[in-house]
Amino acid sequence: MTPPIAFHPTYEASLPVGHRFPMRKYGLLAETLIAKGLAPLGFVTPEPAGADILIRAHDAAYVDAVLACDVGPEIERAIGLPVDAALVRRSRASVGGTLLAARLALAEGLAGSAAGGSHHARRQQGAGFCVLNDVAVAARTLQAEGLVRRVLVVDLDVHQGDGTADCLARSPELFTFSIHCENNYPAQKIAGDLDIGLPDRLDDAGYLAVLRARLPPLLDAFAPDLVFYNAGVDPHRDDRLGRLCLTDDGLLARDRFVVAEARARGIALAAVIGGGYTHDVEALARRHALVFEALAAEAAARPTSE
Repeated sequence: MTPPIAFHPTYEASLPVGHRFPMRKYGLLAETLIAKGLAPLGFVTPEPAGADILIRAHDAAYVDAVLACDVGPEIERAIGLPVDAALVRRSRASVGGTLLAARLALAEGLAGSAAGGSHHARRQQGAGFCVLNDVAVAARTLQAEGLVRRVLVVDLDVHQGDGTADCLARSPELFTFSIHCENNYPAQKIAGDLDIGLPDRLDDAGYLAVLRARLPPLLDAFAPDLVFYNAGVDPHRDDRLGRLCLTDDGLLARDRFVVAEARARGIALAAVIGGGYTHDVEALARRHALVFEALAAEAAARPTSE
């Protein structure tokens, strides 16, 4: 059975003409997933997250400011997006989608959301195109509900997951693992539990060698109940904010490795799409679809019932 995918129409919010954030990729990704047969029964629709959920990973005053669309000019500049009603709806739906994907993954083994991975949103403010940290909120919510004890965040976006590290700090059972380009945003990183900074221009072979050396022993040692996988495609060689040199084949090999290593150990995995920034938004949507191809391939190779 093809793993379920969360999608909400508000994942794509309107932005000023010419804005550099490729918001159109979310709608195009949904279309791509349908065209590729990766959502044969359609999508599952999440409920937007409310304040009671959001404060599990964010400061209550910041949550109130976001919901009121009044974060102030300094934080809005750090986010890099206009924090208006449409963006707040989108951000709440994205958190809801990641939480729903995680619940489905715990039930079925694998699931994903066609958004999410807003890993620069910190406890007290957003930054770097990220308003609310969906993975951190979902991890803390599932832990508070007693559905998981140990959660591993595998963040392979090209940028270090500073916000997730901040939101999950001082929680040893919520472990953050980031492989990223060292010479990239954010300039001042917030240390996670295991951060691996890569040199500029690293190619498929070099990247995959690092991943294959570090992920399996971490899965064995930490033994999580759930993996959140941020499958950002900005390590791609054509990404304008990336600085690494992965190809489409390299990204797919990366995704298939992460998914297979988790499922080989019986660990549930919820995937989110993370970052990706190219002018060719259709190519970008196809690139984001790779992780869902990896989920489907693993589900076909290793049915949950086995």
